[in-house]
This record gives sequence, C-alpha cells and structure tokens, in this order.
Amino acid sequence: MWAASCLASCCAACACDACRTVVSGISRRSARIAYCGLFALSLIVSWILREVAAPLMEKIPWINHFHQTPDREWFETDAVLRVSLGNFLFFTILAIFMIGVKNQKDPRDNVHHGGWMMKIVCWCILVILMFFLPNEIISFYETTSKFGSGLFLLVQVVLLLDFVHGWNDKWVGYDEQFWYVALLVVSLVCYVATFSSSAVLFYLFTPSGQDCGLNTFFIVMTLIFVFVFTIVTLHPSVGGSILPSSVISLYCMYLCYSGLASEPRDYECNGLHKHSRAVSTSSLALGLLTTVLSVVYSAVRAGSSTMLLSPPSSPRAGSGKPLLPLDKADEHYEEKEKEKSKPVSYSYSFFHLIFSLASMYSAMLLTGWSTSVGESGKLVDVGWPSVWVRILTGWATAALFVWSLLAPIIFPDREF
Repeated sequence: MWAASCLASCCAACACDACRTVVSGISRRSARIAYCGLFALSLIVSWILREVAAPLMEKIPWINHFHQTPDREWFETDAVLRVSLGNFLFFTILAIFMIGVKNQKDPRDNVHHGGWMMKIVCWCILVILMFFLPNEIISFYETTSKFGSGLFLLVQVVLLLDFVHGWNDKWVGYDEQFWYVALLVVSLVCYVATFSSSAVLFYLFTPSGQDCGLNTFFIVMTLIFVFVFTIVTLHPSVGGSILPSSVISLYCMYLCYSGLASEPRDYECNGLHKHSRAVSTSSLALGLLTTVLSVVYSAVRAGSSTMLLSPPSSPRAGSGKPLLPLDKADEHYEEKEKEKSKPVSYSYSFFHLIFSLASMYSAMLLTGWSTSVGESGKLVDVGWPSVWVRILTGWATAALFVWSLLAPIIFPDREF
C-alpha cells in the first residue's frame, strides 16, 4: 500500500510538472493558438460525456426529477449543454473583462496572454459547477444558443469573405495566365457544386405527392441569390471577381441544406430523416470541422490590421528615439517602456466573444439543434427554430455579400 501510494504521488507530481512545462511554454505569440486548444478540449470533453455520462446523470436527483425518466438521448444532450455553458461563461467573462484594452501596458494584457494554469483550473471549475444547475437554466441556455449560433454563422460569413477576397487578390496579384485559369476553374467547380446541390435538395426535400411549398421557396430563393451574385459581380461598374461570388453561392446553398435538414423528423417534406439519423456522423463531423477551422482562422488572422478583430482606432506603434540618450541603461529602460505601451493589434474582447458564440454553435451541432424535454420526460421536437436560424443566416449572408460589392460604389470616399 505504501509503495502504491508513493507511486501514485510520483505520477501525480510528474503530471503536474508536465502541465506546468506546457503552460510555461505558451508565449505571447502562441496564446491565441492556446485558446483554440482549450476550445478544442471543450469539444472533446463534450463528445466524450455525450457518449458515457448518461447512466451517471440518470442518478442525479436535481437533473432526473421527472415522473418518467427521459430517454438516453436527452441525458446526452444535457451533458453537452452543461459543458457548453461552462465554456460559454468562461470566454464571456474574459470578453467582458477585456473591454477597453488598448495597449500592452494595460495589466489585463498580461491576463490575456498569461496565467494559463489558473485559467485551466477556472475553466474546469466552471464546467463542473454547471452540473449542479437546475434543468430550467440549461433549457434557457439551449434556447439562447440557437440565436447565438446564428450570430456565429454571421461571423463565419465575415471570415469567409475576408478569406475569399484575400485568396482572389493573391492569385490575381501573380498576373499570370496560369493563375487566371485556376481562378476560372475553381469558380466553375463551385458553381457546378452549387447547382448540383440544388438538384439534390429538390429531390430530398420536395418529394412528389406532398405539399412542400415552403421548402421549394427556400431552395428557389437561394438560387435567386446565386444569380444576383453573378449579375452584380459581372456588372462593369462593380468589376468584381467571379471567385468570391461562386464560393459564397456554394456556402449559401450549404446553409439552405443545413436548415432543411434541421426540419422535424416527422415532417413529410423532410426526406432526409427517412434514410439517416437526425444527426449523422458525416454532417456532425463536417460542422465541427468548419467550426474549429473558423475559430482557428479568426485566431490567426486576429493580428491583421484589416481584420474584423482589429480595433479601428489602433495607432501604429513606434516613435522617434531621443536625440541625446543619457546612457545605455536609460535607453534600455525607454525601449522596454515603448514595448509595453505598444497598442494591441486586435480586440481581445471580440476575440473571446467569438469563442463564446462558437461554444453555442458547437453545442447545437453536437445535440442536433432539436432535442429538448417536456414535463412528462418525453422528447419534444423543436426543430423549426433551428431551421429559421439557418435560413435567415443564409439570407443575411447574401445581403452582406451584395453590400460588400455595392458599398464601395455607393460610398466611394470611404474605405471598406
């Protein structure tokens, strides 16, 4: 027993030392990636608890207080929502705490980039505390997450626009025939995928013999947006590129598909659920991969002055050196002071806000957007809110893209 106790203590000490080594190795430049790693950890924990926590949660009296014990699926959903709520609170607290940080001399700059052991401990405590909350709070968070997920999808649109325009400018900048041909080929592939997807949507969500006017309206509206994108882009006064138009068209069609796929399982116009589960592994993996890539991209691009995360009033750092420095010690001190007073290159508050919204969105993906519970303990399908969230997000995507093309013409004196 004594030897086993010593061995366990040694293992725990080694684990703690390993954690300290990893945490101490996080520098200012790698802090954003570390936040992405913490977010990825929350997804892994959610996935694991979704698979194994149901039997344990059935025995918790303040969670399973129903007259009839809910299905296993409800406990899986509840576990994911509780981890997501803890993750959401962690990043929301940081977002509120970081409001107004303008330069690196602010003490909160050190909190943003350092103190990782304390942050991990606080994150774990928050996640654990969520399992002591009553079901009513979790149900309210579930409803709120649907709208927070819509906001995150809009952030994805801005990131996608930034990426596509940067991609287009880079290839055009080469000014070689090969890259122009490559732009044309990629654009054609996206358009072919868009129209092929629309045909699949008509097949799956407008079955013959059923009155599916709403689904037809959603698909036709998306196709109308695709044609509008193309016409506006090719207009001589706009002078846009076909690549951003084709990529946004494909993304709008994807949002239309995800919205239609979220329709209730017993809806006669939803032919998808007749052949697959409500949350298929492929759609779940694709959604989570898109979420992680969006968050990582936002973290990497956050240092750019042209990016959404950059504060617009950030001045460029740097000033002239004194004409007559007193000595090397004073000069070194002044250089350290200048280093500390440099303006931050992106908004820390908005950076954490993206992770908060991403926590909501990932929870919806892992739970299928449509699982809640009634007083009887039976599952209640609430898929229509998620349908409208995704469809409206697709329409907002179209409006934002058209605005990005027309704004420079309407307001030629402003920078966009």
